[in-house]
This record gives sequence, C-alpha cells and structure tokens, in this order.
Amino acid sequence: MEPDDLKLAWQTLSRRLERHDALQTHVLLEQRKQKALSSLRPLFWGQVVQTLFGIPFILLAVLLWISGGQSADGLPWTTIVAGIVVQLYGIATTAMAGETLRRIREIDYAQPIVDIQKRLAVLRRTYIVNGMCAGLPWWFLWVPLLMVLAGLGGNDLYAKAPSVVWIGLGVGAAGLAATAWFHRWSRDPSRPRLANAVEASVTGGSLHRARRQIDEIARFESE
Repeated sequence: MEPDDLKLAWQTLSRRLERHDALQTHVLLEQRKQKALSSLRPLFWGQVVQTLFGIPFILLAVLLWISGGQSADGLPWTTIVAGIVVQLYGIATTAMAGETLRRIREIDYAQPIVDIQKRLAVLRRTYIVNGMCAGLPWWFLWVPLLMVLAGLGGNDLYAKAPSVVWIGLGVGAAGLAATAWFHRWSRDPSRPRLANAVEASVTGGSLHRARRQIDEIARFESE
C-alpha cells in the first residue's frame, strides 16, 4: 500500500472513530437526561396528591357558607374568619401544586444544559415556596379547622372553649418559632451533613437527584 493510500485510510478510520465517539457521547447524555426526567416523576405525582389534598379544605369552607346561609342567626364572626382561613389554605395549596406542575412541564430536556439548569432552579424555588405554603400553616391551621368543623355542627368553638383556641394559637406560634430556629441552626457551616440533609428534605429528594444528574452532564460537557 502506498503511503498516500495508507494516510487516507488512517484519516478515514480516524473520522469514523470520532463519529462513533460523538454518537456514543450523545446517546450517553440523552440517557442521563431521560434518567433525570424520570427522577421528577415522584415530584409530579406528589403535586397531584397535594391538589387532591387541598380540594377538601375548599369544600369544607363552601359547606360552612351554605350552612351559615341556612341558619337563622348566621355564623359568628370567629367562625367566619376560621372558614376564610381554611378556604384560603385550600386555594393556596391547590394553586401552588398547579404552579409546580407547570414548572415541571416547562422543562424540555432537548434544550441546552444551561437552560435546563435554569428551569430546574426556578422549579426548586417554586417547590420551596410551595412546601412553605402547604406545611408551615399547619402549626396554626388545625385551630381554624376545628372551628369550622364545630361550625358545621352548629357550635361556636370560640364561644364555648376560647382557651382551646388561644392555647392552640400559642402552641402554633412556639412551633413556628422553633422551626425557624432549627432551620437556621442546621445551616451552620460546622454541621455540613445536617445542612445537606435539611436541604434535601426542603427541596425534595426527586428534584435533588434530577439537579445532581444534570450538573454531572454539565461537568461532562465542559471537560
């Protein structure tokens, strides 16, 4: 074989190897993207469950308004306030679940990695706000919920047992303050493992895994 023919054959083989490597890399990246997408499925179904969870609170408030309209004396103002709080919680919980689902659907894994990272960051912020709206009010929410249930039975909980209401609100305030203190304490740099565990619990395990996989792809592409 002539030197020129040998050189041409070598160049052809080199180009084929480069195309093969590029194809293998593309397949690997697509597989990792799909894995990241599948990691968000638990988060997706969790938001569906949250939507179903929020609807009964709205219905409870509607039943309270109906029962109040049928009552000759109407509803006491304390029960009305409790009903408004319960209804707002149901609306907020359902709305935030819907917003989180919208953010999940906006993620297109055919986009560049940088765009995916940005959308995951937006999803993370939405999910954190969602968790705060759905979880933190429960330090107080059980009190107006009891008042609404009592109102549906034709009773005024605040008039009959005001101490239950005030003690419940006091316990809620103490619990909320303790939660805020623990969050700040856990984020101290001297406790990195605890900080990471709290971060994972706040952002959600599935979202945390998806972000980690996308970040690995970004590092792989930059090498």
